[in-house]
Parts: sequence; structure tokens; C-alpha cells
Amino acid sequence: MAKQRDHVDIDDPEAHLPLLDSNQNQSSQTTGREEDGEEAHLDSALKLFDTLLGFLGFHQSSVLSCVLSWSGFVLVGIVLPVVMLQLTDCAACKQYQIKDFELDIVASQACLAAVSLLCLSHNLRKYGIKRFLSVDRQISSLAGFRKDYVKKIRGSIRLLVFWALPCFILKAAREVIRILYVERVTWGLSVAILLAMTISWTYLSLISLSAAIVFHLMCNLQVIHFDNYAKLLQTESEVLLLIEEHIFLRYHLSKISHRFRIFLLLDFLVVTASQFMTLFQTTRYSAMVTLINSGDFAVSAIVQVVGVILCLHGATKISHRAQGIASVASRWHALVTCGPGDVSQTRHPNGDGNSESPKRLNSMACAYSESDLESLDIVTMPTTTQLASYMSSYHKREAFVMYLQMNPGGITIFGWTVNRALLNTIFFIELTLVTFVLGKTLVFT
Repeated sequence: MAKQRDHVDIDDPEAHLPLLDSNQNQSSQTTGREEDGEEAHLDSALKLFDTLLGFLGFHQSSVLSCVLSWSGFVLVGIVLPVVMLQLTDCAACKQYQIKDFELDIVASQACLAAVSLLCLSHNLRKYGIKRFLSVDRQISSLAGFRKDYVKKIRGSIRLLVFWALPCFILKAAREVIRILYVERVTWGLSVAILLAMTISWTYLSLISLSAAIVFHLMCNLQVIHFDNYAKLLQTESEVLLLIEEHIFLRYHLSKISHRFRIFLLLDFLVVTASQFMTLFQTTRYSAMVTLINSGDFAVSAIVQVVGVILCLHGATKISHRAQGIASVASRWHALVTCGPGDVSQTRHPNGDGNSESPKRLNSMACAYSESDLESLDIVTMPTTTQLASYMSSYHKREAFVMYLQMNPGGITIFGWTVNRALLNTIFFIELTLVTFVLGKTLVFT
């Protein structure tokens, strides 16, 4: 009986099924735990980033939170430094015009922070952090991007600390040097003024830098999808699927442009006005310009210029990545055309041989609500579907490459794409204004 039982245990195929099921269950459980762990990391990074934005007053989902946010902004960012500057009544302050200079700095910093707080809080209140960052789109394919999302979000938080901490140290050092140089009534009042001015300046600077870093993060998240799309061109030959994915990418770039165009425009205008006000005052001032009376100009200028550079870097990076897709597709088209055989046949057809993308495109086109997306409504998928039945694969690829060349995409500000051409235009406009101000203050006076 023992031998018979051993024989059954070895030869019976049903005896091995529990082992196979156990291995499959273990592998599926391991994969499930890994996906749950990645999702937990992503939720943790989003929660940390959302908490940081809420601490700075960007969460204004209710009337109470809105009142508290703007009340704190007015008290800490405007009233506190103005009151402290009124207490700095000394002979040295009047001699070096410290109060006049710093009032202008407080005004410029407050205007920039108000623009950032208003624009970003409006978008967060309307969309929420996940939808605003486009993290919840295409849930089925999100698993492949979770690690990159977490890396970019945590990198943005480190970037904020990396720029805010050195500027905070410079601001504190400048206030300490001024206390040691300028006469005060009491040391207690001097320390109180130092703490109040440093806290107020740090609060306003963090708000303006946070808005720029959020925009920079959104552009970097889209770079992940464009890199994946470039890899898709190397393996996928279904033209309708490629067009569908590209329209999806342009759709999200258009949403980012629509939501941030007012912020970008106002940010550029406020920073430009602030920098030329600084240049005008320092060059018009007849006495000596030192670290004591105009040191805050330099520290504030660093924060403002860094914010603009972060915005321009993120916008130009994703714009050039989007425009570079056309060259990748042209190379793919040339390699397939000049290769030994035409391998660009449909790889993912459904039952009738056509892709399911026309249905998805039609449903997506009906869901457009942004004003910047009206240009995408010209895509007429029924005509493309009818022509796909008799067009050759070469003509399909040629039409796809032409489509990419005519629809490059990118971050736009009321129709102007943020790329190298726009940066050159901004540079020459700024240079013209600099020479104008210097001519008025150094030459004619």
C-alpha cells in the first residue's frame, strides 16, 4: 500500500497542481505587494507635497480656509514687515535710505507671492492635487510610471529646500550685519526686527518658489510620458494608436498651458518690473550703494530670477521634447521604408482588423472643455478610418510624420510656444529695457 501510494503521488498529474497553484499564488501575491508598495510610496510623496502646499496657504477649498490663508498672507507678508520698518527710525537709516529701499522690496515680493498664491490655489481648489498633477490619468498604465512619479515629486521637494535654504541664510546674514552696523534703541528691538523681517521674507519667498516648482514638476511629469512615447515609436507600428497617444499628450500639454498661462505672464511681468525698479533706484541713488542699504535687492533678485528660470526651464524642456518627437518619427519612417521588408503592419487589431482608437478619440473629443483645446477638434477620425482601408502602410507613416510636423505641441502662453525662439525674444526685450534705464539714470542725469 505504501508503494502504491508513493506511485500515485509521483505519477498523478493532479498531485502537482496544488504546487503550481501555490507558486502562482505566491508570485501574484509578490507582484501585488510590490504594486501596493509603489502605490503607497506615490501616495506618501503626494501627501507630503500636498501638506507642504497646505502649510504655505495654497489650500483654499472652503471660505474659512480662504480667509485664513489670505489673512495670514496680509499679516505676515505685508503688515509685519511694514510695521517693523517703521520702527527703524535712526540717523543711519535715513542717511542710507534703508527704509525706502526695503519698502519697495516688500512691495515687489508681496506682489509676486500674491500672484503665485492666487493662481495656484485656484487650480488646486478646482482640480485637487492628483488631478492637477495629472497623476490619476490612464490608471491602467500608471504602474509603469509610479517610480518615476515618486522620484520627480521628491526631487521637487528637495529642489525647494535646495534654493530656499541658501537664500534664507543670505537673508539672515544680511539682517545680522545690518543690526551690527545700524544703531538701534535696544538689542531686544533689534532682534525682534531681525526675526520679523526674516520670517516675513522667507514666507513670501517660499510661496513664489513653490508655485514655480509646481509648474516645473508638472512639466517634468509630462517628460516621462514623452520619453515613453519615443520608446513606443521603436516598437509600435499601428499608426492610429500612435496618433491617439500623441493627441493625448498634446491634450495634457494644452491643459497645463491653459492653467498656467496667467501665472506665467504675471510672473514675468512682476519680476521684470521689480528688477528694473531695483536697477533704476540703485543707479539713480547718488550716494554709495552698499550691502547695508541695498543688500536685500540682491537676495530678493536671486529668489525672483530663480523662480523665472525654473518656469522657463520646465516649459522649454517639455516643448523641445514634444517638438523632437517629429524627428524621431521621421527616423522611424525612414528606417522602416528603407529596410529589407515592410514590417509596419497592425500589431494590435481587434476583431474586425481596426484599432479601437477611433472610439476613444471620439469620446475624448466630446470631453474637451478647455478653450486652448479647440484646435484639436479638427481631427476627423471617421475620414481617417475610411481611408485606412485602402491606404498603404507607407502613406500611413508619411501622413503620421506630416501630422507630427504640423502639430509639434509644447507649453504655450496665449499662442506663443515657450522655446528657444521665445527665450531669445525675452532676452532682447530685457536688454533693451536695461539700456533704457541705464541711459536715463547714468547718462542723462
